[in-house]
Formats: sequence, structure tokens, C-alpha cells
Amino acid sequence: MNVTRHITLPKGFRSAGVACGMKPSGSEDLAIVAADRDASVAIVTTQNQIVGAPILWCRQMFPRRYGKARAIVINAGNANVCTGKVGLHDAQTMATETAKCLGSRPDKILVASTGIIGRPLPMTRVRRGIAAAAESLSTRNDQVALRAIMTTDTRAKSAIVKTQIGRKKVTIAGIVKGAGMVAPSLATMIGVLTTDAAISPPALKKALFTAVGPTFNAITIDSDTSTSDMVAILASGAAANKVIFTGSPGHRKLTSAVTEVCAKLARAVVADGEGATKLIEVIVRGARSNREAEIAAKSVANSPLFKCAIHGHDPNWGRIAAALGKSAAKVVVEKLAIRIGSIVVFKCGGATKFSTAAVGRHLSGTMVKILCNLGLGSGRFTALTCDLSKEYIEINAHYHT
Repeated sequence: MNVTRHITLPKGFRSAGVACGMKPSGSEDLAIVAADRDASVAIVTTQNQIVGAPILWCRQMFPRRYGKARAIVINAGNANVCTGKVGLHDAQTMATETAKCLGSRPDKILVASTGIIGRPLPMTRVRRGIAAAAESLSTRNDQVALRAIMTTDTRAKSAIVKTQIGRKKVTIAGIVKGAGMVAPSLATMIGVLTTDAAISPPALKKALFTAVGPTFNAITIDSDTSTSDMVAILASGAAANKVIFTGSPGHRKLTSAVTEVCAKLARAVVADGEGATKLIEVIVRGARSNREAEIAAKSVANSPLFKCAIHGHDPNWGRIAAALGKSAAKVVVEKLAIRIGSIVVFKCGGATKFSTAAVGRHLSGTMVKILCNLGLGSGRFTALTCDLSKEYIEINAHYHT
């Protein structure tokens, strides 16, 4: 078995993954990431108005989005969304059973679920799975735990960053699942981060909220925000650094490291987008504000026409200009400039003379860069997306069946 470590590399954590029959493939579908003792925790959750029972449970247990937690239990293959009172009871049961196995309390257990919407959880199997996972918790199960949270993902996604706080070495690690239904709003698919830094819960929340803005909130695969999106970070304190508080020395450094982990995970999600063959950066500069730059960039990144053109290596700058123009950001065509790769294809209200072959060569690669300068100010934002392929349609046409 591959014993490569990531989520338990920070001191004070163990993980496990088991199969309990929720995935048609029969592969692992339930994971636990647990701290050896109560850890500081912070969470961000989806802004979709329809949310799963696990999201409701976590919001109820952590109304300020931070506190102390012992573990997170995650199942894949069933999202426990739109399942009514039964679903809420099942989410609570998952927390209760996990807490019982760990000698903790239900209000210190995070719950997350991903998969098909609208089906009740097979709780007899889930209970058995929780017991088996809790029994096998160790620092040797990171790969199987990561496989257990995956659905349509084609590859495992993890990241590790090490830094120094004062005289202590600190590690931040993360795992994430997500390949479709991705267009977060203060959240992501399902992501779990761990760190052995000693940090207060409010300071951890600030670090996480700062990190998700330019990372998870900057990605889109299909413009669909999931009902189950969540990112959680647990801090064990086992690095024994001087406790970090908001504004204290070390907070900026830890925030930077958390942001780096989130950025690596976010790029991995887009690169593994359902049916994706290309990772696309849509860079907007010269907007009136950063917010308008974000609006403009995401308008392009979410355009099916644009994404299809990139998939077909078509240097159709008109689709980029149209996507910018339909957004709520201010766009003045005479001031707009568009580059594909390093080649200017549009400037001062019209097309430029450019080599179609040269642009085509850039578009045929696995990394595509689009730069749009609105010429109106200093606002900037970079959105990450992927191309739209026939395979994406095939995956989602048959996802339920």
C-alpha cells in the first residue's frame, strides 16, 4: 500500500478511509481525519441557498465558523441533500457515532457529504463504516482517506507547505475533492486542511477566509455552486509555537502558507475538471476596482462559448470580448485590449493583425493564458477555469444513472 503522507504530516493528526457500500464502484467512500485532542477549527461553507444536512449541522455547531473540534467525518457517493428531517438526523448520527468512537462529543465533530442529491443515507452501512474507520486511524492511511472522499475526480489532490513561526517549524497540509459542480462562493468543493500551528480559533478563521478569496473563490469549472461545498482547517497546536492571535507576529506568515496550500489545491481541482484538457487563466487588469475585475474575469471563465472555443483551439477573441461586455463590470471597447498567450488579438476597438498559427500553438497546449486589460483603473483579478469538452457532457449525462 502507498503510505505517502499529507493530511497527517502536521503533528497531531490521524486519518482513515473505508468502503461501506455507497459508491457503485465499491471503492472507499467514508473517511475520518481526526486530531489527537481538541483542535482549533475554522470553516467556510457554500453560499448556495439549498444546502445539505451536513452543512446545516456544521453551521449549527459552529455558528461563528470557528471553535474547537476533534475530527471531520466525510462520506462520498451520497450528498445527504434535500432529505428533510431524516437527513438532519443522519448527519447528527454521523457526528454522534464518530464522537463515541473517539471519546469526544458530537458538537466537536464536523460532517461533510458529497455525491447524489436526494437519496437517504444507508445508515446501517455508514455506522459500520464509521466504526471501522475510527478503529483504523493512523498516520499511514492518508492516500486511502483521500480516495474515500473522491467522486468523479480522476486524480488525488493534496498539498503541503512548511514554514517557520518564531523558532518552530510548522506544517500545513490539505486534501480536496472536486471535478465538477464547481463555482464556489466563500467555499469550495470539500477540502480539509490541517496544521500543527498553535493558533486561536478566531485567528484561524481570519487566515482561512483570507486564503479562500484568491484561490478557491477564483476557480470555476461549470459555474454551478454545489449544495455541499465546505472547507475546514484544523490546527492541533503540536508545533508548540507561541500561540498566534489575529494581528500577532506569525499570523501573516501562517496566512500566507495557508493561502499557498489552498492555491495548489484550487489549481489541482481545475486541472482535473470533468473532461478537461486545459487549465485556463483568465487575467483581468485595468478594471475600475478589484471587484469589477473579478466580475469580468469570472464572466469569461464561466462562458460556455469561450470554453468550447478554447477546447477547439479557436482564437475567437469575439467570445472573450462578448463575455466581458455582458458582465456587470464597466467595459469600454475603445480602451479594451485582449491577449491570448503573449499575442495581442484585440486593441482599441478592433482586431489586430496576428498569426493564427502562433495563437493556435498556444491554445493547443495544456496551459492557456488570456489577458484582458480594461484600461479603466488599477483593479485586477485572476480566474481559473478549464475547457468544455464532449467528455464533460458524457460524464454529466450519465452521472445519476
